[in-house]
Amino acid sequence: MNHVREVEVVVVGAGQAGLSSAYHLRRTGFEPDRDFVVLDHSPRPGGAWQFRWPSLTYGKVHGMHALPGMELTDADPLRPSSEVIGAYFDRYEQMFDLRVRRPVDVRTVREGSGRRLLVETSHGTWATRALINATGTWDRPFRPRYPGQETFRGRQLHTAQYPGPQAFAGLRVVVVGGGASGTQHLLEIAPYAAATTWVTRRPPVWREEPFDENAGREAVALVEERVRQGLPPRSVVSVTGLPLNDAIRRGLSDGVLDCLPMFDRIEPEGVVWDDGRRVAADVILWATGFRPVIGHLPPLRLREPGGGIRVEGTRVVGDPRIHLVGYGPSASTIGANRAGRAAVRDIRRLLAAEPAAA
Repeated sequence: MNHVREVEVVVVGAGQAGLSSAYHLRRTGFEPDRDFVVLDHSPRPGGAWQFRWPSLTYGKVHGMHALPGMELTDADPLRPSSEVIGAYFDRYEQMFDLRVRRPVDVRTVREGSGRRLLVETSHGTWATRALINATGTWDRPFRPRYPGQETFRGRQLHTAQYPGPQAFAGLRVVVVGGGASGTQHLLEIAPYAAATTWVTRRPPVWREEPFDENAGREAVALVEERVRQGLPPRSVVSVTGLPLNDAIRRGLSDGVLDCLPMFDRIEPEGVVWDDGRRVAADVILWATGFRPVIGHLPPLRLREPGGGIRVEGTRVVGDPRIHLVGYGPSASTIGANRAGRAAVRDIRRLLAAEPAAA
């Protein structure tokens, strides 16, 4: 356990971004276990997808882009996405012999000797010349604090713990959050619940025009500019708005997606606004998003005054040995694929320019 193993590259995380990075490392001549290692803390293949709720079937998944080198074909749209994508990732790891090590918890990354980084984990330490951080956001759900939250007598849960709509049968549910998860939860829960209430910090923005390639590039550019400035990343959806599909239009027509402004405090029996309005609730469901999982990186002092990590492409500006993939503009599945390729290209140049210390 105390033995330090040396590799050229450590990849942390085996979701879409991590597997894409490992694929491009393999394709350009790096050997798993000898030249690079992929460490994943999840119990099985599938990245964050393995934790999705059963009612999120593959047919409901928007924008799942295939991993490089292997298409996802003949997937049953009625099967849970956790099963479909988990099995796909498993086949992918086997096909390209990526030898993902799991479950391995990465505890900290700090400076070592000879310009190497020390990656300290639950299964020993690796000394590496470069790090691809592909840890995503799923393990860091964000739940804002509101006055009186601890007094609520009902149940509070986050999207990360969402069990599916049947669990809310006969209950009064307040859904908090103006993103895609909030609308999906509401549309699923409404037929089962006694009542649903939707509250958001800002009014939702509905996008009627088609989301074409140009619109996608513009949205990614806005997110990319934030991380280039060292600000915390925002999701691509936060700058594109929510698509007006048939299900959303029905929800608007039925009143399920009528939106209230954010409440001011929580009481034992529900939520309250300063103007005196009250909504009784049995459940508060926080569909309030996630934050990047980077709690193992603070020893490297990468954070900027703006609160984020300054990134150009995938490369951390303050330390070119470190690449963040699946972070900010590369958080989408197609973005993660491109980021993995870009990170490996950059790392190959770095390693060629800085020969390993004897």
